[in-house]
Amino acid sequence: MARAWFQSINPQHTQKYALDEVIYRDPKSGDLLEVRHDMHELSKTSAQAWRELFDSRWRSHNKVDASGIWGKREWVLPDLPVDDIVTLGEGATALFSGDELSKQFGHNELYVKLCGNSHTGSFKDLGMTVLVSQVNHMIKNGAPIRAIACASTGDTSAALAAYAAYAGILSVILLPKNKISLAQLMQPIANGSLVLALDTDFDGCMQIVQELTHEKEIYLANSMNSLRIEGQKTVGIEVAQQLGRQVGSDDWRLPDWFIIPGGNLGNVSALGAGLKMLYDLKLVNSLPRIAVAQAAAANPLYLSYQKNFADFQAITAGETQASAIRIGNPISVKKAIHTLKEFGGVVEQASEAELANAAALGDLSGLLVDPHTGVALAALQKLKKGGVIKDNESVCVISTAHGLKFADFKIGYHAGSLGAVEANHTNTPVDLKASLGAVKDAVAKFLDQKH
Repeated sequence: MARAWFQSINPQHTQKYALDEVIYRDPKSGDLLEVRHDMHELSKTSAQAWRELFDSRWRSHNKVDASGIWGKREWVLPDLPVDDIVTLGEGATALFSGDELSKQFGHNELYVKLCGNSHTGSFKDLGMTVLVSQVNHMIKNGAPIRAIACASTGDTSAALAAYAAYAGILSVILLPKNKISLAQLMQPIANGSLVLALDTDFDGCMQIVQELTHEKEIYLANSMNSLRIEGQKTVGIEVAQQLGRQVGSDDWRLPDWFIIPGGNLGNVSALGAGLKMLYDLKLVNSLPRIAVAQAAAANPLYLSYQKNFADFQAITAGETQASAIRIGNPISVKKAIHTLKEFGGVVEQASEAELANAAALGDLSGLLVDPHTGVALAALQKLKKGGVIKDNESVCVISTAHGLKFADFKIGYHAGSLGAVEANHTNTPVDLKASLGAVKDAVAKFLDQKH
């Protein structure tokens, strides 16, 4: 009997579907599906045994075990043969903290989970390894899948292109024309995908890719496919593991708060799913609260939260530096709202100036913050100021991408060219004559200013 299967997010619909079926929504309700696990079977292993198993695999020399996702494969796709796994060493990323980070944000116990320190530079690798591995398994067993397709604001396309290329599977990418960074555009082109730049926004691309993938020979890779959630849910599990190790304890622990950027919102329910497994299987003894951070120009979840989620209205997302979360009609909104209600969640927004300046503060502590993580750090500042997050509460910010993918954003901030953004922490090169005296004078001035 399968130990994992698809099932509707609606608890009234109990029909199960095999993971090798090409299906994304419940046929009766139209609701998204989720991967369910045989928790009774998993609970036969003690919490301490799970901790010891997962710790023994952490950054192993074995390729599959070394993956932050497949090192926890019994909680992800337990029935998938190891030989069918497609991994590029994703996950097991650093949990950043330090005195300078605490100083810049005025918060003692603050962590940043660097999910962007991955193969393609974003957290999307965590879910894509699972989806492409399952498709790889299906193709090997005769499924007539000819390609995998996605709509993307950049990072999903990079992850799909890389993992599909590694597995020898064709990929098709739908992007909103001129609305993603050059680094993000370059990645699927370099990996040999068919890249279609459409004259619309992400929501328009998403509508078309759903219609395209009605044909079962084209498999859908967006986060409405719950296989993606299974990889992304390991982020919270890793944080619990790392926090336990930091205090030298066999027990794992979670922070009081997670703050996560929100666009299409699949990552919100993914985080919640991993945290619930930790709690239900007794690896941790309490659950955190979750804050979703949105750019003010693309804030439909924030607007719904202001009305206590009484209803949800899609919007047309506006221009924002946080291009990967420039989404006005998120596909996973029902899942996200359910997760927030379950975890005592809140939603905050950040203006362009707030996200840019928060990103610059993070950089001053040794990070290289992408604009989406800047949104989350700005949300931290606002939630602290509003008294929602207390000084004595520990916080983990989920960093979703590497700052190098957004070089124009970083350069534009320090050059003062990000539109109406008033940059508070600029730092520009000093042009000098090539003489020791000029260099000494500049160094002396710099040291005087900093002390």
